[in-house]
Amino acid sequence: MTPADLSLTVLHAVRRAVDDGALRVDVPPRVKVERARPGGTGEYASNIALTLARPAGRSALDVAGILEERLRDAPGLRGVEITGPGFLNFTLRRDAGGELVREILAAGAGQGSAYGSGSALAGTTVRFARPVEPRAVLVTETVVRLLRAHGADAGFGGAERIHVRPGAYEPDVLGVDAARWALLRSAPQDRPLDGPSLLVQHERNSLFRVRYAYSRVRRLLVNGAQLGITPFYEDETSVDAPELLGLLGDHPAVLLAAARHRAPDRVARHVEATADALLAFQHTVLPLGDEKPSAAHRSRLALAEAAGTVLAGGLSVLGISAPDRI
Repeated sequence: MTPADLSLTVLHAVRRAVDDGALRVDVPPRVKVERARPGGTGEYASNIALTLARPAGRSALDVAGILEERLRDAPGLRGVEITGPGFLNFTLRRDAGGELVREILAAGAGQGSAYGSGSALAGTTVRFARPVEPRAVLVTETVVRLLRAHGADAGFGGAERIHVRPGAYEPDVLGVDAARWALLRSAPQDRPLDGPSLLVQHERNSLFRVRYAYSRVRRLLVNGAQLGITPFYEDETSVDAPELLGLLGDHPAVLLAAARHRAPDRVARHVEATADALLAFQHTVLPLGDEKPSAAHRSRLALAEAAGTVLAGGLSVLGISAPDRI
């Protein structure tokens, strides 16, 4: 179950509560869920009960209780807990990781372009004034691509502008990938990254880490095939990678937020975090020493492949290549 799936599950619970008369409120267009904060319970949380309490004329705890009743047996959820003044906290089923990995690999087809796209902005029309300044051109074109990926009718010929701190686009000096990352990794109103530092193959180079992480996935798949290990996430196995799984599940929400807020830097920061989590996980993927290949290795390799799919898809949104080898 992805955060987008969980959001829809909670929204359906709200709608059922309204339909059967337990709540008298207007059903919101969407429900926000986010990663549980330190000290919280479960993996995800939502403040929807607090949001609906006033219009429903009830306490947030009452609203949370009504929704919790309708979420207890929801597919993909192992548990729902009410904390604090009325927060809903969700624990996913153990096999939720397998569902997520299979969804990414099925949608991504090896490139990641489909996973994370959707129709949330269908019916929305956005027209930007055509910018002239190089960084503004790059940011606006990327935002148009993000909007279209979520169903919006986006393009140029209008009045909307994205306020951007100017920056030189230097593909002839830096190459296309580094030139684009330098301008897109920082928030539009912030100073661009230093271009020459992005050409150094070092862990301090964020672009290098992302592209290196993707190349490591490709090498793991080759090495796995040599060992006879086919990537397949088996639900009976336990893969200890909650941070990586959480980041992969967050990918669709990050893409949608980047489109809504006209902020492609959110995508860049997310793939960077995903790369870091993958690089910390990669050493556990294949057998070490005399260790025999097992179902756990198949599941870990499938998770690594899914992470590579998300990395490639995120870089593609930014117009940056994902090389098989560095």
